[in-house]
Amino acid sequence: MNRFDTHEVFNQASPFGDVNLFRCDPALREGLEREGGGWAAGTLDALGEQLGSAEVLDLARLANEFTPRLVNFDRSGQRIDELEFHPSWHRLMSMLIENGAHSLPWEAPKAGAQVARAAAYLMFGQVENGSQCPVTMTYASVPALRQNPVIAARWLPKILSRDYDPRSLPVEQKRGALVGMGMTEKQGGTDVRANTTRAAPLDPAQAKARFGEEGEGAFVIVGHKWFFSAPQCDAHLVLAQLDAEGSAGLSCFFVPRFLPDGSRNAIRVQRLKNKLGNRSNASSEVEFCDAIGWMIGREGRGIPTILEMGSHTRLDCVTGTAGIMRAALCHALHHARGRSAFGRPLAEQPLMQNVLADLALESEAATAFALRLARCYDRQDDPAEVLLGRLLTPAGKYWLCKRGPAFGAEAMEVMGGNGYVEDGPLARLYREFPVNSIWEGSGNVMCLDVLRAFGKSPEARAALAQELGLAAGIDARYDAWCARLMGELAGGATPAAASEFGARRLAEQLVVGVQAGLLLRHAPAFVSDAFVASRIAREVGGAFGRLPDGADAPAILARALEISSTR
Repeated sequence: MNRFDTHEVFNQASPFGDVNLFRCDPALREGLEREGGGWAAGTLDALGEQLGSAEVLDLARLANEFTPRLVNFDRSGQRIDELEFHPSWHRLMSMLIENGAHSLPWEAPKAGAQVARAAAYLMFGQVENGSQCPVTMTYASVPALRQNPVIAARWLPKILSRDYDPRSLPVEQKRGALVGMGMTEKQGGTDVRANTTRAAPLDPAQAKARFGEEGEGAFVIVGHKWFFSAPQCDAHLVLAQLDAEGSAGLSCFFVPRFLPDGSRNAIRVQRLKNKLGNRSNASSEVEFCDAIGWMIGREGRGIPTILEMGSHTRLDCVTGTAGIMRAALCHALHHARGRSAFGRPLAEQPLMQNVLADLALESEAATAFALRLARCYDRQDDPAEVLLGRLLTPAGKYWLCKRGPAFGAEAMEVMGGNGYVEDGPLARLYREFPVNSIWEGSGNVMCLDVLRAFGKSPEARAALAQELGLAAGIDARYDAWCARLMGELAGGATPAAASEFGARRLAEQLVVGVQAGLLLRHAPAFVSDAFVASRIAREVGGAFGRLPDGADAPAILARALEISSTR
């Protein structure tokens, strides 16, 4: 030491990095195989190597430290409403797009494509989450856009392109395109039926004179959006009323940034939102000042059109949350293995093992659930899978996203002060959890949607029973639990357990039951037994670190992060 040093730095864990995110995660590898996406293992292994590099992991820090900037006017005073991003953002977006995170299931049909995409998306969720937002919306927009053949023919080739093109240009001049969405307004929020934004048909003669044949069916839109996601996208799906009273119902409109004549659409970005998390991504408030749009779907059926998009964005809320959980676990467990206290590594101390093993169980169950849910989207030809997905999508978005903040806080506490400061990733990961719970329908909205699924489809109960029954006979505690749940759900369209007052508990039970069944059937016994003992044999609740005696914490932790997979 030289004379300016007062101490030697030791007993500090190295930063987590240069780890293959695919190889170090047996739950992800196994789930990919059993749910039908095993053919993508080689590609995902290469992706896991890339995403786990220290260089790529640091892109998340840069993208969130140097946040987007809104430029309303150019140097000559022309209104442009452009967004400027740090180069790290563009590198992250390029990786997502080049790997088909927006397009894989919509390309040449292949069994298991939704599962393979979900596995990749879960790994991307371990790196940076703001960049996932425009990718999710672009992915989810495809089924909606196919309802308008003219727009689909013009836009889908660019939307499905694996070439990320951030340039602000008319779509014909771009190599690839992104799609965002704008639904909520100041006065309504979740209640989009309260929206006041209006759309009126553009005079056909004016439309043809201005845009040629592409002007057919154009509407003029006036109003605002309180949350307009990713204003840098090339187009947005927007909800608007067609009559002053709103009696006709909301319709959905495709609103591009640049019009067919090459001019900028009259979408005025008023300001960017100053958000708790997801700071690398731009969210905004906008005004439509005679903006031009084209209807998607039928008149007055805008909400069902958007909900079709919403089912896929909600799937990504589940998968993205599972990814953030996995990231928080890896950082915490890596720290505990490299840090000692009171003469022993943290990871070898019984109480810390209980905490970490509990987190590991939660993460593995979230991964298994997300991949199983993705298989429902792969099997749209199977009515039972469609019904199961209809139930588990809102239930999963509710429960996993609710577990996220507590999970992140516990992982942060494992690292102590090192986790609480902005020098490391835990503070950022913690802030990312709530957005997945709020965006695309809050917890209460999701639980009400679960009730709606039971009410509209009496067969949904049978689809759930079939899924839970696959694990019957393995564990008596699970069998008894399932019998109680299905007994409570008996009663047709209005099951006794499905009252609005108790809807949160019901949604939780659906997810925990499916997770337990998956782990009983596919995970090692030391994982499934600890999960059943802590979440089925007794109510879920309290802080993490409440595993009962007998849980094999060392085995759970050895599986959670396989150090032999590191470079």
